[in-house]
Amino acid sequence: MLYLASQSPRRRALLQQLGVEPGLLDVDVPEVRQPGEPALDYVNRVAREKAGAGLLAVAAVPGARVLAADTEVILDDEVFGKPADAADAARMLRRLSGRTHAVTTVVWLLHAGGEASATSLSEVTFAALDEPTLEAYLASGEWQGKAGAYAIQGRAAAFIAHLSGSYTGVMGLPLFETAALLRRHGVTI
Repeated sequence: MLYLASQSPRRRALLQQLGVEPGLLDVDVPEVRQPGEPALDYVNRVAREKAGAGLLAVAAVPGARVLAADTEVILDDEVFGKPADAADAARMLRRLSGRTHAVTTVVWLLHAGGEASATSLSEVTFAALDEPTLEAYLASGEWQGKAGAYAIQGRAAAFIAHLSGSYTGVMGLPLFETAALLRRHGVTI
């Protein structure tokens, strides 16, 4: 049985695209970057900790496999997590406006027989955002709960002038990398 250590409806829907219906686990892992911790190391650590917490929750289930991921927006070594409020979202979006940033998603799969990970690195270029566009987006509320204060699959798609990498990775679960990881560890897709 495959479990997803996430309550993200996007990640669940992406797994369903692969034909996988995961069990859902609600894990509580602090997403706090340690002083001096490189951005990629931080994303990797958080994803691994989510998977580990999930595996602990289902350790008694024979054949349990736990998949977890973390996605972060990174610009100038600053990690743009989920905004605290609209003002924080506005700050993030103003920084991203007219610039290219990285989106990193790390996926971990843990089970009694082993563990493995995959990393998706994408570059996203935002068009310059004027204040009316920014205010309208903030008013939509779509920024809530989204790394970097935007969802590529929503209204913010209109901000993206160029994407190099994985569209589904920017959404939160890179399907190419995830499918390969699952197949290598006995999950039928």
